[in-house]
Amino acid sequence: MEKILSDKNSVSPYFVAAALDRAVAAGLDPGALRRKAGLTAFPPGARVPVATYGTLLRLLAQVMDDEFYGMDTRRMKVGTFAVICLLALGGRDLGRALDLACRGYNSVFDGIQVAVRRQGRQACLEIRAVPPGLRPPPALPPFAQETLMTYLHGLACWLVRRRIPIDAADFAHAIPPHAEEYRVLYSSSLRFGQDAARLWFDAALLALPVAQDARTAVAFLTRAPENFLVRYRNPDSYARRVAHLLDRQPPTAWPDFEAVARTLRCSPATLRRGLRLEGRPFQAIKDELRRRAAEASLAQGREAIPDLAARLGFAEASAFHRAFRKWTGTAPGAFRAAAAVR
Repeated sequence: MEKILSDKNSVSPYFVAAALDRAVAAGLDPGALRRKAGLTAFPPGARVPVATYGTLLRLLAQVMDDEFYGMDTRRMKVGTFAVICLLALGGRDLGRALDLACRGYNSVFDGIQVAVRRQGRQACLEIRAVPPGLRPPPALPPFAQETLMTYLHGLACWLVRRRIPIDAADFAHAIPPHAEEYRVLYSSSLRFGQDAARLWFDAALLALPVAQDARTAVAFLTRAPENFLVRYRNPDSYARRVAHLLDRQPPTAWPDFEAVARTLRCSPATLRRGLRLEGRPFQAIKDELRRRAAEASLAQGREAIPDLAARLGFAEASAFHRAFRKWTGTAPGAFRAAAAVR
């Protein structure tokens, strides 16, 4: 299976291929979409930045005039998701808001039904093919399940301005080759071959008050769908504060975890717990900053790779090579060569 990056700012090449397959099914030229989205800058089979993948999805929705990319028998015209978001704002708490969002989706879809289910102390966002009982429903494609799960979860997190931790994820399809990616996107607890797709979380979170309004929705929708593809980021979160602190100084001068906690005026235990709840461990934040700096330098093509490795705090260039391949799926030299032919 494909090795997963420690950060959440890139996606597996599987998702790029699945989106381009939707273009092919619609009779579109996938090559043109690749060029417009900037995908030609990355080697075949490499992981792709979330921003680039988000651009691809946005372009695909525009040319198809379908925000669900032809995966339902009815077209979800561009602008429908914005209406659903505004509809959800009518709920005072997360549970009511999600109920309203599901009603919006169900008024659009013919072959898919989404719902919020409560089961004791657990709740779930459920996605299933319909209509049950009338005829055997068609199998819901994995990409349809993955897309809806990501969008619904992203909407839920945005509504309450915090990440909703996922306890377990169910899928209505067999385990795919890219299943390890799900551990990053959804949860470490995965079940396949279920009767529906579900994201399970603490039912108590449904009582959280909705913390957004029509004004903030404008900014949220402007960044869609990129902001669905990364874990929700609160500007006041521990992860953002840690990243801001580290980004102000070179990696070779980065303080250790205890020093960071002191600077942020909290205990190491509090900081560790906060980062865990946000899904952003300290090491992952450092890796993300190093990756961004490395990609920027390699794209410019002027800094020697051993010098770059030393500047990023690696004792040996070989360690940097291993880390960069883990982060991006490609070697630094190959990344630089691909950037040179943009």
